Amino acid sequence: MKLAWRLAAGVGAVVAAVSVWNYVSVTYPVAYRLSEDPRNTKVSLWAYHRYGLVPSVLVIDLRRVDDQAAAADVLRALFQSAEGLKDAKFERVVLAYRGSAKLIMDGDYFQRVGQEFMTQNPIYTMRTLPQNIHKLDGSAAYGTWTGGLLGVLGKQMEDLGKFSDDWYLHDLTQEARN
Repeated sequence: MKLAWRLAAGVGAVVAAVSVWNYVSVTYPVAYRLSEDPRNTKVSLWAYHRYGLVPSVLVIDLRRVDDQAAAADVLRALFQSAEGLKDAKFERVVLAYRGSAKLIMDGDYFQRVGQEFMTQNPIYTMRTLPQNIHKLDGSAAYGTWTGGLLGVLGKQMEDLGKFSDDWYLHDLTQEARN
């Protein structure tokens, strides 16, 4: 019986340590940064390491989007999350909706977005985001466009809309219908 109690206590200690590590290393910095902007009350994002254990993979999990939220609110929260973790290194960042992985971005790109958040034109960051997004199998989710400025801008903004659909809008719409 003593062995069972020791084993249970050991497992409990490991779970507690993993939870604290996730909270201190990624959850708190993102939550704190998002709390600094009152517009973020329309959106709830959680940050945690993949499976709670994989330090090289960050999950940005969109948990709630209010009826009054616009796609720009979600993007701003994503970019502010990156800013909150701008000094952290990840191999990749999984974009999830309510715990379900949807898309992936390279960790270096996520870090660059965070480092440039206060100085980069937000429209540039928004329109170039999709070309840095991958499907779960690692293939490119959207195109990289060349050509005339207006044509490229049009295609990038079209991809930005598809990105929002793929990350959360499709599921959110389905939930609203049910």
